[in-house]
Amino acid sequence: MILGELIEKLGGNLIQGDPEWIVESVNSCERASPFDLAFADSPDSTTAALSGHAGVVVLKPGAAPSYPRTKSIVETEQPRLWFARAARLLSKPLTTSGINHAAVVSHEAVLAPGVVVGAGAVIASHVHIGELTRIEAGVILAEGVVIGAHCHIHPRAVLYPGTTLGDRVVVHAGAVLGADGFGYVRDPATGSYTQFPQQGTLVIEDDVEIGANSTIDRGALAETRIRRGTKIDNLVHVGHNCDIGEDVILVALTGISGSSSVGNGAVIAGQVGIGEHVHIGPGVILGGQSGVFSGKTITNEGLRPGTVLFGTPARPLKQVLREQAIVARLARRERRTEKDTKENGE
Repeated sequence: MILGELIEKLGGNLIQGDPEWIVESVNSCERASPFDLAFADSPDSTTAALSGHAGVVVLKPGAAPSYPRTKSIVETEQPRLWFARAARLLSKPLTTSGINHAAVVSHEAVLAPGVVVGAGAVIASHVHIGELTRIEAGVILAEGVVIGAHCHIHPRAVLYPGTTLGDRVVVHAGAVLGADGFGYVRDPATGSYTQFPQQGTLVIEDDVEIGANSTIDRGALAETRIRRGTKIDNLVHVGHNCDIGEDVILVALTGISGSSSVGNGAVIAGQVGIGEHVHIGPGVILGGQSGVFSGKTITNEGLRPGTVLFGTPARPLKQVLREQAIVARLARRERRTEKDTKENGE
């Protein structure tokens, strides 16, 4: 793709250079070739990008007083975002096509034009798959699964009955979508457990990405829903009846218990534990290893935008740091008291 086409699609200003310059790929400042595109968003990275071999460099406006004449320079307010979007446009399509002879596809499944099915994949009856979607090797699509267009289901993912995916959804290897939720009723007389019905559905909306070996349970009697644009890291668990809002970030090893909700734009960092029937408000940021007790509501009300909540129970990070400082002072005071007591006793 030529540089002018990228600018036409992504915006930005060509400060110097040739709009007809061919851009083959994106790369780091250190590894880029003359036909690669690099970006910089800090003074140090700007120096590295301008001294490297990249033919095109994307920078913030006025990032440097002057630019090497050998480089094409694109200025934009968000170089990292511009670079990421350019990478998608420049990515080379995968070459395999059609249905592999070692796949098992029900004659009652409906596959739109351009669908790719890898070796060992199993597609059950009444599955619907949208155009140009890729189903990689070993994927299991159970009866009635619906997948939209331009999706990519990576190897060994399993989609249970009642699972629906929108368009442009990416599911990475080993993910399990739509399994039974963990819901049981205990008989107080015998202590035995009987499973509460797990017969609901799972809906994954457009542009969601689900990391490797993550699991999302279907609803018990209703639905679990992951809304548009949410990004889920590896090894995340979302329980039954949860409602995860738009453009939410769920980082690795986070666990969300059943019937909880997360508002639009929230960020849940790694190893966060969220109890059942919890509501996380829009835009809330939970720091790593935080915890939220069952039934609680966490919002940004009364807090400055961007406030990080931390600890168990989750509370503003500044408050946690003050509490830790107080505890440390009390501990030092206690040690001094014990030392004085021993010295006076001797």
